[in-house]
Amino acid sequence: MKIKQISHLDLKTTKKLFGNTSNNEVVHLYELTNKNGMRLQLTNFGATVTSLNIPLKNNQTVDVVLGFDTLESYMKSFQLDGAPYFGATVGRYAGRISNGVFNLNGTAVSLYKNNNNHSLHGGNHNFSQKVWEVVKITEGENSSITLNYVSPDGDEHYPGELSVSLTYTLSEKNELIIAYKATTTADTIVNLTHHSYFNLDGHQASLTGQELIINSEKMLETTIESIPTGTILNTAGSVFDFTNPKQCPALIDNTFVIEKTNEYAASLFSKNNKLKMTVYTNQPAVHIYVGGNCLNQIKGKANCDYHSLSGICFETQNFPDAPNHPHFPSAILRKNETYQHKSIYKFQSF
Repeated sequence: MKIKQISHLDLKTTKKLFGNTSNNEVVHLYELTNKNGMRLQLTNFGATVTSLNIPLKNNQTVDVVLGFDTLESYMKSFQLDGAPYFGATVGRYAGRISNGVFNLNGTAVSLYKNNNNHSLHGGNHNFSQKVWEVVKITEGENSSITLNYVSPDGDEHYPGELSVSLTYTLSEKNELIIAYKATTTADTIVNLTHHSYFNLDGHQASLTGQELIINSEKMLETTIESIPTGTILNTAGSVFDFTNPKQCPALIDNTFVIEKTNEYAASLFSKNNKLKMTVYTNQPAVHIYVGGNCLNQIKGKANCDYHSLSGICFETQNFPDAPNHPHFPSAILRKNETYQHKSIYKFQSF
């Protein structure tokens, strides 16, 4: 494999200008491909996946993620009621922190609140809206791109300076591999995730008819404001039992416990395109969410009007609000420790 540092790489075919932020930060769009014709495009604004084209058996390709054509639209989307976070990297803490407060080492930490009375997806100015630094691109077999972001001590009131490294890899097995690493200068909490909305019939289609499997028999009970109560429910025989294929539900916004980390977490199948996506992760949960509605205020790619059945998220992560529930998996990252998270989205055409 050929590895080149960004400073020495001619990226005319893989990098182009995407625009400037309101702070006049320059943002680029990058492209990776594999030998099979799988193509990933992403921007360093929010370390965001903007398109993911998958080759089919009929020699066609399909873009399986929702997104926008312009940087302006991505920035504007965070002003919507219920920002969609299309393709974004979410942090410091994916999901909700109840009342925007948690205790760490005996001290109460109060975060900025951006979802009712709670903190959601890292707060008001979270990782999804930051310009990340592209530090390395590899070409050839298993091409990849690595992006870094340093969150300062006190960012959104989180303690410690958090240094995050994120690598997207396209494997020759048609896998999108996402690997995160993070270190901190002081004890803190961290829970990162990827927020693409997938649709195997194409980003302009509806999820109707696609089949969902979730390899879990447990889920978190939540309040009406989607805050975990601390109770873990058995899903067997309920409407949330997806251990066998079911049509994608119109309404789902729930966290499922992944106990078999050596197996897959979930899968999605399109009969129309005969395309399957299988999700793997080393995290203890996957949050499943169907949506994508832009409320007719912002057009999606290719002038699409995204609606409430446009896409489905597989947010591999720790439990939401874990710092406030001692029996949940710990979300604490100690100084001199390393946070590591790996998730894989594998595509198979039949």
